[in-house]
Amino acid sequence: MGALLALTSAVCYGVVDFAGGLLSRRVHFTAVSLFGQLGGLLLALVAALLVPAGAPHPPDLLWGALSGVGSGTAMHFLNRGLSRGAMSVVVPVSAVTGVALSVLCGVLVLGDRPGPLAWAGIAVTVPALWLVCGPGPGGPGPAAADGLLASAGVAVQYLALGQAGPGSGLWPVAAGRVAAVLLLLPGAVRRPGRLRLPPRRSAQALLIGAGAALGLMLYLLAAQRQLVAVAVVLASLYPALPVVLGVALLRESVTPRQVTGLLGAGAATVLLALG
Repeated sequence: MGALLALTSAVCYGVVDFAGGLLSRRVHFTAVSLFGQLGGLLLALVAALLVPAGAPHPPDLLWGALSGVGSGTAMHFLNRGLSRGAMSVVVPVSAVTGVALSVLCGVLVLGDRPGPLAWAGIAVTVPALWLVCGPGPGGPGPAAADGLLASAGVAVQYLALGQAGPGSGLWPVAAGRVAAVLLLLPGAVRRPGRLRLPPRRSAQALLIGAGAALGLMLYLLAAQRQLVAVAVVLASLYPALPVVLGVALLRESVTPRQVTGLLGAGAATVLLALG
């Protein structure tokens, strides 16, 4: 069950990244990031009220808030990179480095002990994600820096949220959205013109953020049933989906290396689920 929840989280994030990347090329990425976190906050509050849970303990809310700092950081730099049209650089750097940091911290700091099959799946995931996304044609540069900063946020987001106790329900996710909004708000209000969006674009940004919050809620439920290191890797298979959506909806061509990466991601999923 934990593996299925983590994979569903990956699907949510794949759709969100694809939609957020397209929207960030039409309006300013600052608005996409802030409105997205507001949309996530609304969904998280409703879900936290509906899902039965005991009174959340302050440490659980603090872990959730720290996770939100990671989320806000990741979304800001990821959307900035995507707004520059550098998806082939930002996505692989953020995804692969985020997975590596999360797994390393999970094993060395949290004491996770994946089994042999899970280790094999982890080993396959990093090169598979890199093949799916492909190396950036421009080489290192500002987009690569965006990807590295986003990856640090991804790692903090997953690791911190995984420490919240199961008795806290979904309140840590709601606390994280509050922290993310507070993190992004000062930079956004310095240039309020960037936040003036047509109603349709505002609604799209809110829905994208709600989708990201749903992905986090699914990840939280998965981390409560699965090793954090394994849940992180499964949830981080999301870059495969934007490639598939690009081929199906945008008529983009797929390269042989991307096909190899997709097959590797599928093999990693099976190994992690069995491990």
